[in-house]
Amino acid sequence: MRWGVVVFPGSCDESDVQYCLEHVLEQQVEPLWHNDQLSGEFDCIVLPGGFSYGDYLRAGAMARFSPIMHGIMDFAERGGLVLGICNGFQILCQAGLLPGALTRNTCLQFVCRHVSLRLEETDTPFTCAGKKGQLLKLPVKHGEGCYYADPATLERLQSNRQVLLRYVDSKGKVSPSANPNGSVENIAGICNEERNIFGLMPHPEDAGEKLLGSEDGLKIFSSVIAACNKRR
Repeated sequence: MRWGVVVFPGSCDESDVQYCLEHVLEQQVEPLWHNDQLSGEFDCIVLPGGFSYGDYLRAGAMARFSPIMHGIMDFAERGGLVLGICNGFQILCQAGLLPGALTRNTCLQFVCRHVSLRLEETDTPFTCAGKKGQLLKLPVKHGEGCYYADPATLERLQSNRQVLLRYVDSKGKVSPSANPNGSVENIAGICNEERNIFGLMPHPEDAGEKLLGSEDGLKIFSSVIAACNKRR
């Protein structure tokens, strides 16, 4: 299958995503420059982590207006798979492709460490290779990762089963101490109602080999590969 990885000024994790996909999972990857129009056929487009445009205004707020985003929005509207990681999640929320917003960590500090996550739903192209309730170990590295949504939006997320990942402790229990950034209801990742757009704050590309301390991130990418193969 063919992946596209968008590169914005200030992106810093696109190389990690490309390495994981190409060298670990033997996938075809094409870097996509932010100032270009989206062209070509892709199975999944990834918005990687980093600090697009320096995050000078607000995380993801400027990248949302990049020329390539028009093509990505059309791609998503046609059912194409879009994965936003960390800053990519922030961009998707700013663009209105996912509900809610990512705000400053409640601790007011940059957080960089491994966290435990619980897989909440498996009927999406991004989680189908896992098991409901499965625990994953992935790293986070962000200063604005606190997910917020108003009560009405949270109710829709719950009723539509759009919350795909939650921060939990080592035993799989939701607790304040397991929440690295203060996200409402310990939410770490959500999808849209159509289930073809997924945003998460943890970094699966940095958990793709034992050398990195975890291979659990491969569950996300392997799910996409399996879903696309099933489509064919």
